[in-house]
Amino acid sequence: MYPNLTSIGIEKPDSIERYSLRQEAANDILKVYFKKQKGELFAKSVKLKFPRQRKSVMVNSGSREYKEVTEINRTLTFVIDELDQITNRKHSDVDIKKKILSDLRHLEQVVTHKIAEIEADLEKLK
Repeated sequence: MYPNLTSIGIEKPDSIERYSLRQEAANDILKVYFKKQKGELFAKSVKLKFPRQRKSVMVNSGSREYKEVTEINRTLTFVIDELDQITNRKHSDVDIKKKILSDLRHLEQVVTHKIAEIEADLEKLK
């Protein structure tokens, strides 16, 4: 059902919970997190490196200047499409309103703590 995920060694795509993607030098780093199994302290994850594809792009047609750029690996784009299918299906079950309210409350706490910290620093200056 998910040929690209199985081709990179992920045997149970339905146990995927989420993923993250970041760029590091000339590579894209994909980290796939799986659901925590009963009896496990931490959820398992897999970290995969995909080299970025290099190509030359014409910058100025008059002087025929080229610039080398990198872009995401084609295989990785297919893998991400499959990961999005899996994770979006799971995210659609989440109550969006509750998540937004939770994020808002967390932000409120962070701002309150930061204001208190700044006020304490101001008192030290007096």
